Amino acid sequence: MTEPMKLSARLAAPIEAVRRAITDPTELRVWLAEHAEVELPRRYEFWGRYTPDGDAPRQRLLHADDDTVRFAWLLDGVETTAEFQLSADGPAATVITVSQSHFDFAEALSGTGSIRGVLQTFWSLSIANLAAHLEGRAQLPKVDFTSAELRGELLIDAPTAKVYESLTDSEQASAWFGYPIGIEPWVGGRYAMGGFEAGYAAKVVDLDPGRKVSVDWGPPGVTTWELAESDGKTKLTFVQSGFDESNPPYAAWAGSVAGLAELRRYHEMADWRPIWIAEEVPGLEPAPASAAG
Repeated sequence: MTEPMKLSARLAAPIEAVRRAITDPTELRVWLAEHAEVELPRRYEFWGRYTPDGDAPRQRLLHADDDTVRFAWLLDGVETTAEFQLSADGPAATVITVSQSHFDFAEALSGTGSIRGVLQTFWSLSIANLAAHLEGRAQLPKVDFTSAELRGELLIDAPTAKVYESLTDSEQASAWFGYPIGIEPWVGGRYAMGGFEAGYAAKVVDLDPGRKVSVDWGPPGVTTWELAESDGKTKLTFVQSGFDESNPPYAAWAGSVAGLAELRRYHEMADWRPIWIAEEVPGLEPAPASAAG
């Protein structure tokens, strides 16, 4: 069953700067896609290895005005509809809402079926990179949909001991990831998305205190975080391995990398608050943008 996908984030830039970032092809090539061409009001296209089904441009512009860009996007043979909606949040901030039709959450969780299963975390990582672009921070690694190598690096302006603590302490990890995480920081311990009462927990399979943690998620493979000091900062290397290379866990990987954007902001901003705005759904616990997969 497909359902609309919707994410909202607060960006630290005036609405004019955000609109330029989502409509200028040069800026789109920084935070969104390998290739982008825009000629409003006729054309809005992006493609390349960092785009699902990105071997060719598959978008068709439907509408563009001062606060909205809407386009059709053919994915796995189905024409979906995607939209950016902007609203000013004071003179120096903007709320962006991204929505897209024909998203299948079950496919996102299982990692099987249509490429549309990656949409939530694809957009999570893209918007995290848009926020980084507007804040003047380095980009996070994008998902290369042509490769089975899932590896990246991130430089965090904080001591290694503090970054390691925030990766292995349940309270801190829950704060920056935006979702309860129960962590038992020892080999054989649980790593439970949703908390220890959630019913399923991954397993800590390797741990070098202060330097390395590896977590086995089952079919999606093993996530390893390695930390090293670099001129008073922390170089965080993260790798996903041990999965079926004919079906890489792109959705899970994009969500994991998107989460690390908030880890960096958590350590580097004195007045940190997450960019994400929870969508209130009656009867449901809001999940973070980065949790699918």
